[in-house]
Amino acid sequence: MAVKLTHHERGGRGLLSRFEDLYPFKAFQEEMTRLMDSFFGSFGIEPLEKKMGVFTPSVDVVDAGKEIKVTAELPGIDEKNVEVSLEKDALIIKGEKKEEREEKKESYYYAERSYGSFLRTIPLPDEVDMDKAKATFKNGVLTVTLPKTEKALKETKKIPIKTA
Repeated sequence: MAVKLTHHERGGRGLLSRFEDLYPFKAFQEEMTRLMDSFFGSFGIEPLEKKMGVFTPSVDVVDAGKEIKVTAELPGIDEKNVEVSLEKDALIIKGEKKEEREEKKESYYYAERSYGSFLRTIPLPDEVDMDKAKATFKNGVLTVTLPKTEKALKETKKIPIKTA
């Protein structure tokens, strides 16, 4: 797996506002895709994008306090076909899925090959320490650990909650 960490100047805006500025309809599109997959899957119909070789991995982003963990499900993808990079204020995961299926019976021969590439860009907050980023790949799951900077950890303050 190739892990390329690139330093760039980063702005001072929050994670959500930057994401909405760059991709205002991305969350809506992902939710609609999930709903369509769920709907068509209940009838045993494969969505058109899957027939065409389009693959979009599921990604979870979790702020675990001292670090941000990004987990991507990449079933059937070999780690040598995955590339992870940090640029500006985003994590970029790209790769290629190659699938071949062959079936031989007495009366027929069936062979199918499908290929598809994907690119996921995940906006990140300013507080990530790019030098300490790590990526691991196990059982089709990519996990990227992005520790927060010391400055970000010091600036975090818990606010006590009082009953009224």
